[in-house]
Order: sequence, then C-alpha cells, then structure tokens
Amino acid sequence: MEWLQDRKIILAIGGGVLVLMLSLLIALVLVRHGQQPKDAPPASVGGLVVQMGPPQDAKLDPKQPLRCFVNGQFAGMETLADCAKNNGVATKALDVGIDPNGAPAAGQAGVNLAPLPPAATVPADPAATGGEPAQTSTAPGARGPVGDCLRYGGAGWRKIGDGLTLSACVQALFAGHCEKPGGASYGRWGTQTLRLVPHRVEGSADNMNFHPIAEQTDAGCAIADF
Repeated sequence: MEWLQDRKIILAIGGGVLVLMLSLLIALVLVRHGQQPKDAPPASVGGLVVQMGPPQDAKLDPKQPLRCFVNGQFAGMETLADCAKNNGVATKALDVGIDPNGAPAAGQAGVNLAPLPPAATVPADPAATGGEPAQTSTAPGARGPVGDCLRYGGAGWRKIGDGLTLSACVQALFAGHCEKPGGASYGRWGTQTLRLVPHRVEGSADNMNFHPIAEQTDAGCAIADF
C-alpha cells in the first residue's frame, strides 16, 4: 500500500479520472445538441398556420372542368358551358354544386348533385309568404332549436321562414309533395341541408353525407311531425 502514499501516483490517477469525466460531459452535450432541430418550429415563429382549399361556394372558373351530370348520369369532365349545352339550358340556369364525393359538379340537382349552400343573405320567397316578408314563427308549444328555412329551386335559394323548428321547416318544404324515383328536392334549415327523396326526408351537415330524419307516407305525401 506504499503506492497510496506516493503523491505523484495519486495525482496521476485523479487527473485521469477528471479527464474521463470531462470527456463524458462533453460527449453528452454534443449528443443532446445534435438532437435539437436546426430550425425553430413554425409555430414558435409565426403561430399556427393552417392551409385550406378554396371554399365550396367560391366563384368557379368558367374554364375549369367539372364533373358533369346529364339526366342524373355522370357524363364526364366538362366546362360549365359545355355541361350546360349538354343539359339543354343556359349556363346561368345550370345547377352547380358538389357530388357525393365532395367534388365540384354541374348538372340538374338531384341525388347525385347537391346544390352549393346559399349565401349569408337570401331573399324571401314571395310565393311562400303571400308577397310579404318571411315572419318569425310564433307557434305555441314549439320545442327545440329554431333556424332559417330555405327552399332551392330554379331561381336559387329562397327563404320561406325564419325561427322555425326542424320539423316545421320540413313540413313547410316537403309536405304534400312526392318525389319520383331518382329525383330529389332540396332545402336548408340553419346550416343543415335537407333533401326529399322517395318516401323520406334526409339531412346533411356537410352537404354530402345524408341520413334519414323523417318518413313520408304514400297517402297524400304526408310527413309526420317529429
């Protein structure tokens, strides 16, 4: 054990241990530094950035090919003018909307083509109100949420009532009217698209995926309140 009393040996061992510890510390710092990203994350520079496609109701490019439907059948990719010609109508009279896959499409509105949602402001339908502006529903006993009720036709979207429950809107839109096989009539309640097809009324929150909300009887095309 005499070597423990030799200061030179003790200093040499201590120096070696110190060098080893420093080497390990430097290696650890280098490894951690190498794992750090070179560039700052985008959220720390300019905040969260979300890129979205053009809105469905944006103005369409007349030269943009659309999925064209003629008599409810897909006729290929055509411009709005060519699709209108194949449908035998003027360009402005052609329904433009989205198909069940969400792609922009043109043709006659039906089960294969849901018209685009209306603009924020929609004029009232004089035929539905006797020439008077649409009034807020004051029907006693009305339950549930209320919203604007709109009908879709050749002139586009027309408001037929505001402050209506979903059931009242469905009655105002579709009661007494039956659709033929393959046909469809459209309306809106709040932000929900309504569609009448044979024997039932359907609803959709995204204008593409429809689910049944009411059944329609064959006798008088009546729809039960719900």
